[in-house]
Amino acid sequence: MDNAKKIKWYSLAFMAFSTVWGFGNVLNGFIYFNGIQVIFSWILMFALYFVPYALMVGELGSAFKNHGGGVSSWVHETMGPKLAYYAGFTYWACHITYIASKGSGGLKALSWVVFQNSTVFASIKPLYIQLATLAVFLFFSWVASRGLTPLKALTGAAGTSMFVMSILYIIMMFAAPAINPNSHFVSMDFSWKNLIPQFNGKYFTSLSILVFAVGGCEKISPYVNKVENPDKGFPKGMIALAIMVMVCAILGTVAMGMMFSPAEIAKNFDHYNANGSYIAFQKLGEYYSMGNILMIIYAICNTIGQFSTLVLSIDAPLRMLLDNKDAREYIPSKLLKKNKFGAYINGIWLVVILSGSIILVQSFVPGADKVLTQLTKLNAVCMTLRYLWVFAAYIALRTAVNYVKFPAEYRFVKNQVIAKFFGFWCFGVTAACDILGMYDADGFTMALKIIAPLVLLALGLIMPVLAKREKESQNA
Repeated sequence: MDNAKKIKWYSLAFMAFSTVWGFGNVLNGFIYFNGIQVIFSWILMFALYFVPYALMVGELGSAFKNHGGGVSSWVHETMGPKLAYYAGFTYWACHITYIASKGSGGLKALSWVVFQNSTVFASIKPLYIQLATLAVFLFFSWVASRGLTPLKALTGAAGTSMFVMSILYIIMMFAAPAINPNSHFVSMDFSWKNLIPQFNGKYFTSLSILVFAVGGCEKISPYVNKVENPDKGFPKGMIALAIMVMVCAILGTVAMGMMFSPAEIAKNFDHYNANGSYIAFQKLGEYYSMGNILMIIYAICNTIGQFSTLVLSIDAPLRMLLDNKDAREYIPSKLLKKNKFGAYINGIWLVVILSGSIILVQSFVPGADKVLTQLTKLNAVCMTLRYLWVFAAYIALRTAVNYVKFPAEYRFVKNQVIAKFFGFWCFGVTAACDILGMYDADGFTMALKIIAPLVLLALGLIMPVLAKREKESQNA
């Protein structure tokens, strides 16, 4: 590729920033880590986890630049087809809980568009909310089964608008005291004592929330070799990304600190977990005498984003798993059946059963807002499991044989010992946060966080056995 057509390092940083970061990450960090105390945790997470993670992804993308399957391709080339199947299955299975959350999140966003408050949604019995969520989920599953996925562009547009709203929130919130000095703003204590968190059980069992927030940068791996001078340009872009995300996280946290009291959040945790982002934009509108217009715009963007992401999450991960010719060897043929629209119909039915079960089980949760809290915690455990395969693939890439076999235009570090140390370090941090994240003071939530991954793991182990028996019976 001609240098004139190659991506500049700063362009890569902005591309990655819009895909990795979102307003919800700021909110979750603020409410789960006692307000501005999360700043200390953000800095540690970026320096010790996110930066090496992003640079390792860059090396994997460079080494396998001609492989379009992402993590599954990396695992296939370094560790073989069987483990590549498990990597692809994990990526799909993680989306089962994510899919369940999109319907609930979409209805919550829609309720703010229509009612412009949190009370109506919260007053409805969880059984009725979950039945409505199930109906929404079944409708969009039908849309996915028709092979209708034109919502990809709509999802991108909604994601971009949410990103713009996040930046707008920070800018407008910092300007608010000058624009409207008579409004009430929360006083913050930036003393060293107040910024250092309490390293207790609650802190360590919540770290998966931060891992979930900064994960997913493997999406930018296809662009590594398209960067101008990738050996220097890519790390510059990733370091710039880390700085941008860290600044956004810190400034966003401070902006929220001006608006919300951690003590008030602690008293009404489920309420703020479910409604905090909408309340933030509602308050911002009040500071500028704009009424609810900012909140309505944000809620509309979020409604479109949640529902369009729901369709794509039903369809895209399933196609990534079942379209992979190497993974098909370990999957029963019934799941590979396509309808006349080209959709994997039995695979979609499996998604309906698994995600639908989670939706129905949550009918017993006491309170509609508590359902959303439970889903946030569940996703923080399940979705982060896929990152383990990124680090496993990197460790395998840096073995002596694979290092020579798969030359890369960009290397994170040249020293093998240091490279493997970071691979094992990030793998260990992710695994530890996942395991610790399974604990919860609420017994029902903890049971769900343990049972859901185990059921999905069992399903992943059973499929190759069923596929093998099917082939044996056909040969016989």
